[in-house]
Amino acid sequence: MIYTSNQIQNIEAMAKRMRLAALDMALAAGKGGAHLGGGLSCIEIFAVLYGGVLRFDARNPCWQDRDRFFVGKNHCVLAQFPALYEAGYIEEQDLRELTKDGGRINGYPWNVELGLEYSGGSLGMAISVAIGVALALREKKSKSHIYVLMGDGELNEGSVWEAFMSAAQYRLNNLTVIIDRNRLCYDGDTEEVMALEDLDAKFQAFNWKSEHCNGHDVQGLLRCLTEKQSDMPCAIVADTVKGKGVSFMENRPEWHHGVIDQKQYERARAELLGGKE
Repeated sequence: MIYTSNQIQNIEAMAKRMRLAALDMALAAGKGGAHLGGGLSCIEIFAVLYGGVLRFDARNPCWQDRDRFFVGKNHCVLAQFPALYEAGYIEEQDLRELTKDGGRINGYPWNVELGLEYSGGSLGMAISVAIGVALALREKKSKSHIYVLMGDGELNEGSVWEAFMSAAQYRLNNLTVIIDRNRLCYDGDTEEVMALEDLDAKFQAFNWKSEHCNGHDVQGLLRCLTEKQSDMPCAIVADTVKGKGVSFMENRPEWHHGVIDQKQYERARAELLGGKE
């Protein structure tokens, strides 16, 4: 599918709004803090999916022919909930009530009534659930596609590699996995904690189609996500920057989860706005 320059610009503008909303949510969370690093790294991925790729109906979240999107790295609600707001699933007020008593959203996605396919927090689980759904939908001859977002640190979970093998075994060409390759987990550099090395080669060795792109490039993401699917599952390794867009958070593992104060918030917001309020 070919996207116009106007469509691409609209998704880029959506991503910018989402980053600003993520900052607002993190500030509203107060001393409880929020997962800023891994949320900011996958903003464009969410924007591209909800702004240009996924088939969904916010007025009918259980529409049978919708695409399904499972988020394995469940600590990225600062990207996920702004995307759901942009898509029309939740209200702006919901974003302001992150982690608040009586609010509908929390630090992990748990309320499946808000357009969520998967409620969880433990890493490594979503891919197996998604594979089960992909198998069931194929049996029903559904044209719905299954997308899964995973963190690179999440790939340290042994269960995911068994899942990757099973997806290839069943030739699930209705399944696309996106890896947020920001190279940082809470404990530091992924290659020092448990080296992942060449993920493209690994997925190909597991009989997956493998694509590689800049995870902050809207046009590149659109190309990878809309290419004609082969007869096997597809993995997209998206190179990203943890804390993308905020200079003092970028590539800093301590911002995996952190508390942002008013001064930091104002500095970060000014950077995202290019120094303009």
